Amino acid sequence: MPEQEKIRLQKYLAQHGVASRRKAEEMIQSGRVHVDGRPAFLGQSVLSKTALVTVDGQRLQQRREELVYLMLHKPRGFVTTMEDPHAKRSVAQLVETCPQRVFPVGRLDKESEGLLLLTNDGAFANALSHPSQHVEKLYRVTLRGQVSEEQQTKLSGGGMFLDGRPAAPLQLRVLAAEADRTVLEFTLREGRNRQIRRMCEQLGLEVLRLKRTAVASLRLGMLPQGQWRALTPEELRRLKQKIAKKEVRE
Repeated sequence: MPEQEKIRLQKYLAQHGVASRRKAEEMIQSGRVHVDGRPAFLGQSVLSKTALVTVDGQRLQQRREELVYLMLHKPRGFVTTMEDPHAKRSVAQLVETCPQRVFPVGRLDKESEGLLLLTNDGAFANALSHPSQHVEKLYRVTLRGQVSEEQQTKLSGGGMFLDGRPAAPLQLRVLAAEADRTVLEFTLREGRNRQIRRMCEQLGLEVLRLKRTAVASLRLGMLPQGQWRALTPEELRRLKQKIAKKEVRE
């Protein structure tokens, strides 16, 4: 995430508690707002950390951004992006009520669902998502039809290749085995792009549903689809502890 971002002036005013976005637009139109000594205009964007913005001649003080850590239950059909203007449905729309601007830690593809972490703490996000961390991620995957023992062995044994490189071994557990569907639980420690889907495709297996249920010690639990909540202090402590332990080992 860049150190500075450009945001719409009315959003900037709202974040500083001046007024709602709609009221802020009225204030801009009436000439009460200036940016860098010049009258502001609708549609104007400002640099979030260095802009000199005045309202009725009074300068707005820069706010120190509070660090936040969220868990979102991402539904299927939503893109993991905060800035794509062409995305009809994105996770940005699901966290609009969060007072701070956040970004995803890692991603879930459009047709996948489940636990997605978001934060505005760049150092935390980079440390947690770095490949060297080998953070465990738990997925519940529903496949069409039956999955043979041979296919299970290939999925879990680490003998499959993605992008010309072998996939690391993973843990696999059968949760349900029926005539028309099989439910597997995958535990991954590496984060290849669409890894589970691509591995299943190589074996001719059709993924009906893919849901991430845990990241490290963090569990999705009963959080409803499309809803988010802040991590508890204990949940955050455990995640940061994992990062610290890895850094000490290295």
